[in-house]
Amino acid sequence: MNGLGGLNKSENGVVIGMVQLQLPTIVTSDDLAAQTQKIVDMVGKARRNMGTMDLVVFPEYALHGLSMDINPKIMCSLDGPEVAAFKAACVEHKIWGCFSIMELNPGGMPYNSGLIIDDEGEIQLYYRKMHPWVPVEPWEPGDQGIPVCDGPNGSKIALIICHDGMFPEMARECAYKGAEIMIRTAGYTAPIRDSWKFTNQSNAFCNLMATANVCMCGSDGTFDSMGEGMIVDFDGSIIAHGTSGRADEIITAELRPDLIREARAGWGVENNIYQFGHRGYVAVKGGAQDCPYTYMTDLAAGQYRLPWEDEVKVTDGTGFGFPAPTRLFGQPSKEAAE
Repeated sequence: MNGLGGLNKSENGVVIGMVQLQLPTIVTSDDLAAQTQKIVDMVGKARRNMGTMDLVVFPEYALHGLSMDINPKIMCSLDGPEVAAFKAACVEHKIWGCFSIMELNPGGMPYNSGLIIDDEGEIQLYYRKMHPWVPVEPWEPGDQGIPVCDGPNGSKIALIICHDGMFPEMARECAYKGAEIMIRTAGYTAPIRDSWKFTNQSNAFCNLMATANVCMCGSDGTFDSMGEGMIVDFDGSIIAHGTSGRADEIITAELRPDLIREARAGWGVENNIYQFGHRGYVAVKGGAQDCPYTYMTDLAAGQYRLPWEDEVKVTDGTGFGFPAPTRLFGQPSKEAAE
């Protein structure tokens, strides 16, 4: 069910629009300002496109493109002009928005951050990408966990970014913290198309959670992003999918958090998000609630190590032109310390 893409909005529905934004090339501060205005204009297009829309979502790299440039002059901050413009656009058009910024980090490499801003211009969710797409991306690994916020029409929303969605633990954490809708923004290019599709579906089905996913679209003359706006219902079925590859198209659907809540409470077979922590409840009261997974206990103890750890060949970004890091996670850079 998607209400004809949101045209027929139900009383309990949340209409969401995924913007397959044209991939930009950003080099200078003027480029950044122009792209900020492009995104602001697209917020207006989203509102004009569908008066029922509650939330418009822009892809990862919507503001900065795929160059991986860490020039401080084109990095952003939460109190900078780019975020201020996004807030103003949400207020003007009375719509929630999800936006991507590369965030200045005086203590190290920039963060790849995402924001959800409500229709009153307030930041309701702020997230730093947990799993940069190594070895290609230089971003600092996120250090604030995975937040969940109250969204439009009583929904609960989480945001993850691109490569995050390849780790089933990320989607599980979103659901475990109460998210009914998980947004996944990305800049992926065509080689990832198949894995993008099945992870979007598995992240939904395994957690009885809708997923709303979108990539950048089109070419910047070097990279070809794939668009692939995809909205998946809690049973894993795709209810909207942008397969045309048309840049700046907005893929829409209505999601029903009330039906997600109903499934989470009422499903017996395949209620996996519950059953994971209540193994075999038919045989033993309440099910087994231990942690039998070695990778979890090792990770918690700071001892995560694969059997083939010593054979892994790519362990830094030198193959993509980045210097080998010497700073440990949580330590500030030498420059910042001075």
